[in-house]
Amino acid sequence: MRNAAVAVSLSLLLVPPGVAAFQPEQPQNKNHNDVLETSRRAILQRVVTSAAAATLLQPQNALAADLPPFQTSSTGLQWSDAKVGSGQPFSKGSSVAMDYTMQTTGARYGTKIYSTANTNNPFRFVVGSTKEGELAIKGLEQAIVGGDGVPPMLPGGIRRVIIPSSLGYESLAKPIPGMQFQDCQEGKGPGPIPPVPEAFEEYQRFKNIYCNANRPYQPDLVMDIKLYSKRGP
Repeated sequence: MRNAAVAVSLSLLLVPPGVAAFQPEQPQNKNHNDVLETSRRAILQRVVTSAAAATLLQPQNALAADLPPFQTSSTGLQWSDAKVGSGQPFSKGSSVAMDYTMQTTGARYGTKIYSTANTNNPFRFVVGSTKEGELAIKGLEQAIVGGDGVPPMLPGGIRRVIIPSSLGYESLAKPIPGMQFQDCQEGKGPGPIPPVPEAFEEYQRFKNIYCNANRPYQPDLVMDIKLYSKRGP
């Protein structure tokens, strides 16, 4: 079931702007077997639709397309490279600049949360830093620096990762007495977090899913990462 949810989430990301996502026909007055058959066909149609949509993608419409199969590290991080970069990998103390598209596998009203392309504001952090304003979630650091079977990203590379909650924003969901939401915002705690006020609606969506003490369960995070050189974009 978890893999099915991920597949649906990723298929939605593959649909470029202006292309409507597939909406299965709702069965009416059908028996149980007919409903099951309709559901089966709907799932198959989603797979076909996502593959077709991938062929329609243009570079400006998405960071990643035509991905090879995902691989899984010992920590649960999944990754697939759309483009392998070149040059030297990043290490502890390196300043990283990247564009990203953030999605969730557990949203009721669509999967996309935020993209830096919306605000033309790349995310920056320092590998291994413990200082406010320089932090990144563990899954993002592992995706870029590598480790536990994950090869490091190189400048210019593009990678899609599926980050489990244990490597994501799990700490932001810990209840605080008398508070429903944590004080999560860009520059406080691990990032990336959609910036306010530039992306206020996206931030509200992010906060409801990943910074909500009333929602201790956190769905996997899906990110497309475009890594820049050490000098940045």
